[in-house]
Amino acid sequence: MSDDIAGSDWSKTEVDLIVADYFDMLQLELTGKPFNKAALNRELQERTGRVRGSIEFKHQNISAVLEELGLPWIKGYKPRHNYQNALIDGVGRYLASAGRWFFTFAGTAPETAEDTPFTIGPPPALSAETTVMPKPLRRLVRKYDPAERDARNRALGKRGEEFVFKHERVRLMSGGRDDLARKLEWTSEERGDGAGYDIHSFELDGADRLLEVKTTNGAARTPFYISENELAFSEERPEAFKLLRLHDFRDKPGAFQLVPPLDKWVKLRPSVYKASF
Repeated sequence: MSDDIAGSDWSKTEVDLIVADYFDMLQLELTGKPFNKAALNRELQERTGRVRGSIEFKHQNISAVLEELGLPWIKGYKPRHNYQNALIDGVGRYLASAGRWFFTFAGTAPETAEDTPFTIGPPPALSAETTVMPKPLRRLVRKYDPAERDARNRALGKRGEEFVFKHERVRLMSGGRDDLARKLEWTSEERGDGAGYDIHSFELDGADRLLEVKTTNGAARTPFYISENELAFSEERPEAFKLLRLHDFRDKPGAFQLVPPLDKWVKLRPSVYKASF
């Protein structure tokens, strides 16, 4: 069929077909296997009666939903956020029924080395809340909360801290401060959680550099949790505290750094309450 079904909404069957097609391609991309986007698009055209551009647009919509969930998306389909509720529901159906492999892969905590390319860029802009997230997407984000998922992934958190620890040592030694490199401490590993930071490092002038590391395989804007203790410590030692956010960790690690006051950079909302008598 060569003509798109002009102006008509995608049916549940069509949505499920394109979502399954998208995740088939994504699985191939994540595992480094080749695939032919054009050929797969033509196959979908035949099965749905939709034109190439309409299918590509829907693929970009799926990327946008996955981005909101802090999950990887096909790099050739840049997210476009004007998606319909039916598509959100379709992604939810796929994740609930066949997405276990995806979450397993998305949470992978890779081994890293000192020479892994790594740059610290500017933090994402703090945007004004001018758009309201659709209710179906809010429900899906609550169900697959990316901040909670990363917080539970202790292997990913530990790998991220190890990665930063290695790079701090290289940074100090490259700056001619072998003496400070020998004092470098992976605090959360050596003394356990609770200090309010993960790594005790130093600036080249010897000043304390106390790093709290937050790691995700998601994009830079993926939300994360900050504990009450970490927030309090950032206020106690604002001159030394640095929150280092690692993102895209599995594929191409990048980072940005936040310094106190943290609410200058991120919107802080209470999400867990302690109940007592």
